[in-house]
Amino acid sequence: MTETVNRLPLFSFLWPGMLWLLALVLVLAASYLWLDLRRRRAAVNRPALRSVGAAIKGGTGWRRHVPAVLTLLALSTLIFAMARPQAVLMLPSRIKTVILVIDLSGSMRAQDVRPSRIRAAQQAAKVLLDAQPAGVSVGVVAMAGTAALAQAPSRSKDDVAAAIEGLKPQGGTALGNGLLVALTTLLPEAAGDAERLMNGIDVAPPKKPGAPGDDGPATPGSYASGAIVLFSDGENNAGPGTEQVAQLAARYGVRVYTVGVGTTEGVVLSADGWSARVRLDEKALKQVADATGAEYFRLEDAASLKKVYRALNARLAFDKRDQVEVTAFFAALGALLAACAGLLSLWWFGRVL
Repeated sequence: MTETVNRLPLFSFLWPGMLWLLALVLVLAASYLWLDLRRRRAAVNRPALRSVGAAIKGGTGWRRHVPAVLTLLALSTLIFAMARPQAVLMLPSRIKTVILVIDLSGSMRAQDVRPSRIRAAQQAAKVLLDAQPAGVSVGVVAMAGTAALAQAPSRSKDDVAAAIEGLKPQGGTALGNGLLVALTTLLPEAAGDAERLMNGIDVAPPKKPGAPGDDGPATPGSYASGAIVLFSDGENNAGPGTEQVAQLAARYGVRVYTVGVGTTEGVVLSADGWSARVRLDEKALKQVADATGAEYFRLEDAASLKKVYRALNARLAFDKRDQVEVTAFFAALGALLAACAGLLSLWWFGRVL
């Protein structure tokens, strides 16, 4: 998650001064114990009072203490509610657009993942597509030696699935170009910076999306309306470096989830008279995910497809962590405990406390 969210306390209070009222609960608990001890001593010293007390109270034993304990717990919980507690929670996503970037480089022909890396990536992309809500638009970027938008963001899953299925392996690998095309598709205002980066020109920190008056860069992972998912084996031999592009995406707050397709051992791939061992470059993919406040996943066999899909889809569905006031929860719990104390006392002893 982003650095800002990591700095948030997992649990805090807006009015922590109210917690001093918990001392009142300790005083009440001590008073109850003192009165109970006094009653016990009186019962020992005056046996005639023991039967009278039992008849009045409706019995002895642990049940006598349950309503009192519940009352003290209810009072403590209500004091917590008065202090207005906050907790860091995972909230439902507001994602409107997901851009899938699929690596079509020659190394994706390798079959260390069955039936091949490219087919495994396509299958994973289509499974992820099927899981998206109807209101989410999905686009597809085809990336090899160059990159191009194969399918503009669309809510038609049939059109997007057809675009994914029609992708074929090509030559070269330009991961940076693929990510730049995805970024400018998601945020057209990033096109100028993307062009400068492709031309080898340093890019200044952009303005936060939606905040034209703010000249500072966005917090990594703060762009809630869209995300990029990259399926690749991580090898890059053309275009701008992935690290530079990841930093640009991070400055715009766009998360880039990466899915590594292949094995770290790799396989020897032969094509057009040449042979080379092609391995999964996890380091590059992890760097992209970490820099943009996202996560890295590994797809190394058919059995892991479902696991990757579930984890990735969960991140897209619940991808925002924020501090949320949970006063209502403690207030409701306190009221419930107080009601239980009163009802149990009425049931067992014929009176409310």
